[in-house]
Amino acid sequence: MEELYVYLKKADYKWIVLGMIFGFLSHLSRAYRWLFMLEPMGYKIRLGNSVMAVFAAYLINYTIPRAGEVARASILTNYEEVPFEKGFGTIVAERIADLMVMLIIIVTTLFLQFDFIYNFFNERFNPIKIGVAAVVLFCAIIFFLRYIKTGSSKIAVKIRGFVNGLVEGVMSVFKMKKKWPFIFHTLFIWAMYLVMFYVTTFAVVELKGITLGVVLVGFISASFSIAATNGGIGSYPVAVFLAFSIFGISEDPSIAFGWIMWASQTLMIIVFGGLSLVYLPVYNRKKRL
Repeated sequence: MEELYVYLKKADYKWIVLGMIFGFLSHLSRAYRWLFMLEPMGYKIRLGNSVMAVFAAYLINYTIPRAGEVARASILTNYEEVPFEKGFGTIVAERIADLMVMLIIIVTTLFLQFDFIYNFFNERFNPIKIGVAAVVLFCAIIFFLRYIKTGSSKIAVKIRGFVNGLVEGVMSVFKMKKKWPFIFHTLFIWAMYLVMFYVTTFAVVELKGITLGVVLVGFISASFSIAATNGGIGSYPVAVFLAFSIFGISEDPSIAFGWIMWASQTLMIIVFGGLSLVYLPVYNRKKRL
């Protein structure tokens, strides 16, 4: 903590604030993009509810990983009367779109930094174990799909109805009239994520001048830590350090940057997510009356 305090004390906070602004813009864009997906199903929700649902979801993700996505769909069900399975289906669909952009970023990074990344994964993961896990997961998915399709029990029927709602939500991507605005906002969201990560590196003097390849590898590693844990609590700085260490960057500035990056974005989520949870009932009071 003493070493971290030294870096916090000498950090250039204008870059941290700028990174927070870019992060905020990405969240606003995500909320606005959601409207395009709900419209083909006949739901015209208010932007305010979409924005607050997104921020509340990010905050709730700090409790149980991905629980925020369930809460986000539930908020829409409660305040906009959008069936949960349809709202959740649109969230699944947008995550698929996000995954496609993430794959593009990963492929680009592999192209730019292939040697470094190959050595990193080769030293830390056993290809045989990964293959066995993939086969087991594939078999489990096939069994589950067959059970849903042919099962006649009450559980199977309920699951089938839920899945049909999810499919409708996912298919909303192909039915939407505003495909190009959707694509634009998807690219904009991830551009803001990358710029947010990059500009914040300037807050730590020791990291100034790092290459785009280093930034991309660090960004990917940090993104996976958020997806796999409660908003990256504890794992985010370590993920950044593991990525930066491939390129010979020292541990102290890497860990310090990871904490600065995570803490600044977490602070923003706590503030706006907390305000959203408090203000949602007030914002929707008139509609209910």
